[in-house]
Amino acid sequence: MTRTLPALMLGAALTAAAAPAALAQTQPQGGAPLTIQAVTERPALNLSAYGEVKAAPDMATISFGVVTEAATAAEAMAQNAARMTQVMAALRRAGIEDRNVQTSGLNLSAQYDYVENQPPRLRGYQANNRVTVVIDDLTRVGSTADAVVAAGVNQIDGIGFGLKDPSAAENRARQLAVRALQAKAALYAQALGVDLGGIRSLTEGGGYSPRPPVMYARAEAMSMDASTPVAAGELTVRIDITGVYDLR
Repeated sequence: MTRTLPALMLGAALTAAAAPAALAQTQPQGGAPLTIQAVTERPALNLSAYGEVKAAPDMATISFGVVTEAATAAEAMAQNAARMTQVMAALRRAGIEDRNVQTSGLNLSAQYDYVENQPPRLRGYQANNRVTVVIDDLTRVGSTADAVVAAGVNQIDGIGFGLKDPSAAENRARQLAVRALQAKAALYAQALGVDLGGIRSLTEGGGYSPRPPVMYARAEAMSMDASTPVAAGELTVRIDITGVYDLR
């Protein structure tokens, strides 16, 4: 027994040294035995929920371009500039303000013909000028697209719809998300037979994101007889949240 007791005390000391921070340690005083007291964390629920709101878009974005080809780079750029000038004039006639028109890309590239077992042959140059237009009045989307095509646009990348101010829809989605989270937490607490405590933390994710542009149509195939119909549909604004609740 005289050999066993020191060994047991040494083992307890090593255990105390290796214990995690969650353990409260009492240092021996005056030969008193070492005690180790575990600090248990209160049980908690970690849950997620979301809120969604449907909203009608009140703005649209059209991306289009003018592509020209010529034997020389200078000629390709000159033709492109002349056609783009007509397009800008058509936008102004359609009621689009200059602040809503932005050049999104300008590119000049050499064009080659490739034949098997022969070196590439320079065919000419291609100039590509791309513009993004914001339309505040959705009733003008189709007519604006038709106007720029008639003025010289030969590529339309797509149309995207959005909200000028998404804050109201986001706030409504937040309220719905919190209600869903509270209901889920209460349900879990009831199923577990415990009382639901306060919330420790709340984390938000998601939010408003404009609808990605969708392919509109080939510019050459658009009819000039009447304004091209465009359906705006609805946007979904979603807020994701995660909350941690105490259980009592």
